[in-house]
Amino acid sequence: MERRYFEQRKGRVEIIPMIDIMLFLLVFFIMITLQMIPDKGLNLQLPASSQAKLLPHPHYTINIEKDGTVAVKGQHYDLAGLRQLLTRDGNPGKTQITIAADKAVPFQDFVHVMDACQKAGVSDIGIAAKPH
Repeated sequence: MERRYFEQRKGRVEIIPMIDIMLFLLVFFIMITLQMIPDKGLNLQLPASSQAKLLPHPHYTINIEKDGTVAVKGQHYDLAGLRQLLTRDGNPGKTQITIAADKAVPFQDFVHVMDACQKAGVSDIGIAAKPH
């Protein structure tokens, strides 16, 4: 019986690790692309704050205009419509909201919007301000 010490083996291309890497790259690029999509908003004169910090990207940015109207993603809502929008979101307890109010907006209008958010079950609410 003849022994071969140096048997030649055919090279194999392992496809499963390559698929894993390609899926990882695909997910990475999708996440980066979603962060690059600009959110629609209004040109507001935000109040200035020396303690302003960068907030995470919210699910909704609620804009309160000078006349007290509420806009979300270009659509105008009354307080009941805003509450319904936030309730339909799925899990309002995990929904992140940023409220951007013009500095000329009466504080009572701001409080009404916060109340509507809290009645819908939203607890993660940020307030937009310009860094001072």
